[in-house]
Amino acid sequence: MAGANTIEITDDNFDQDVLQSDQPVLVDFWAEWCGPCKALTPLIEELAAEYEGKVKVGKVDTDANREISVRFSVSAIPTVILFHKGEIVEKFIGLRGKKEYQTVLNKVVGAS
Repeated sequence: MAGANTIEITDDNFDQDVLQSDQPVLVDFWAEWCGPCKALTPLIEELAAEYEGKVKVGKVDTDANREISVRFSVSAIPTVILFHKGEIVEKFIGLRGKKEYQTVLNKVVGAS
């Protein structure tokens, strides 16, 4: 369920859109039935708007894209993983505050 500034990431486009991206990519692993995931959505949208042009933000529906979830050991949702140059920079499990995301994003954007 991608928003205005987020992209839908699937098992099929993950490698191209995330691992091969020239920009850092913040990936939100979520599911329709997950209440905390729905609570996180507005924050993810805010970050996508704030970092537009600097960081790609995508959403993975874990029910529809199990391959990626297993590949990156996503055992609890919401899980948000920041990738840069094909590597995991940070993995956030559960609900987190905006500042936590911004701190890591600012480091990566500054290092790009």
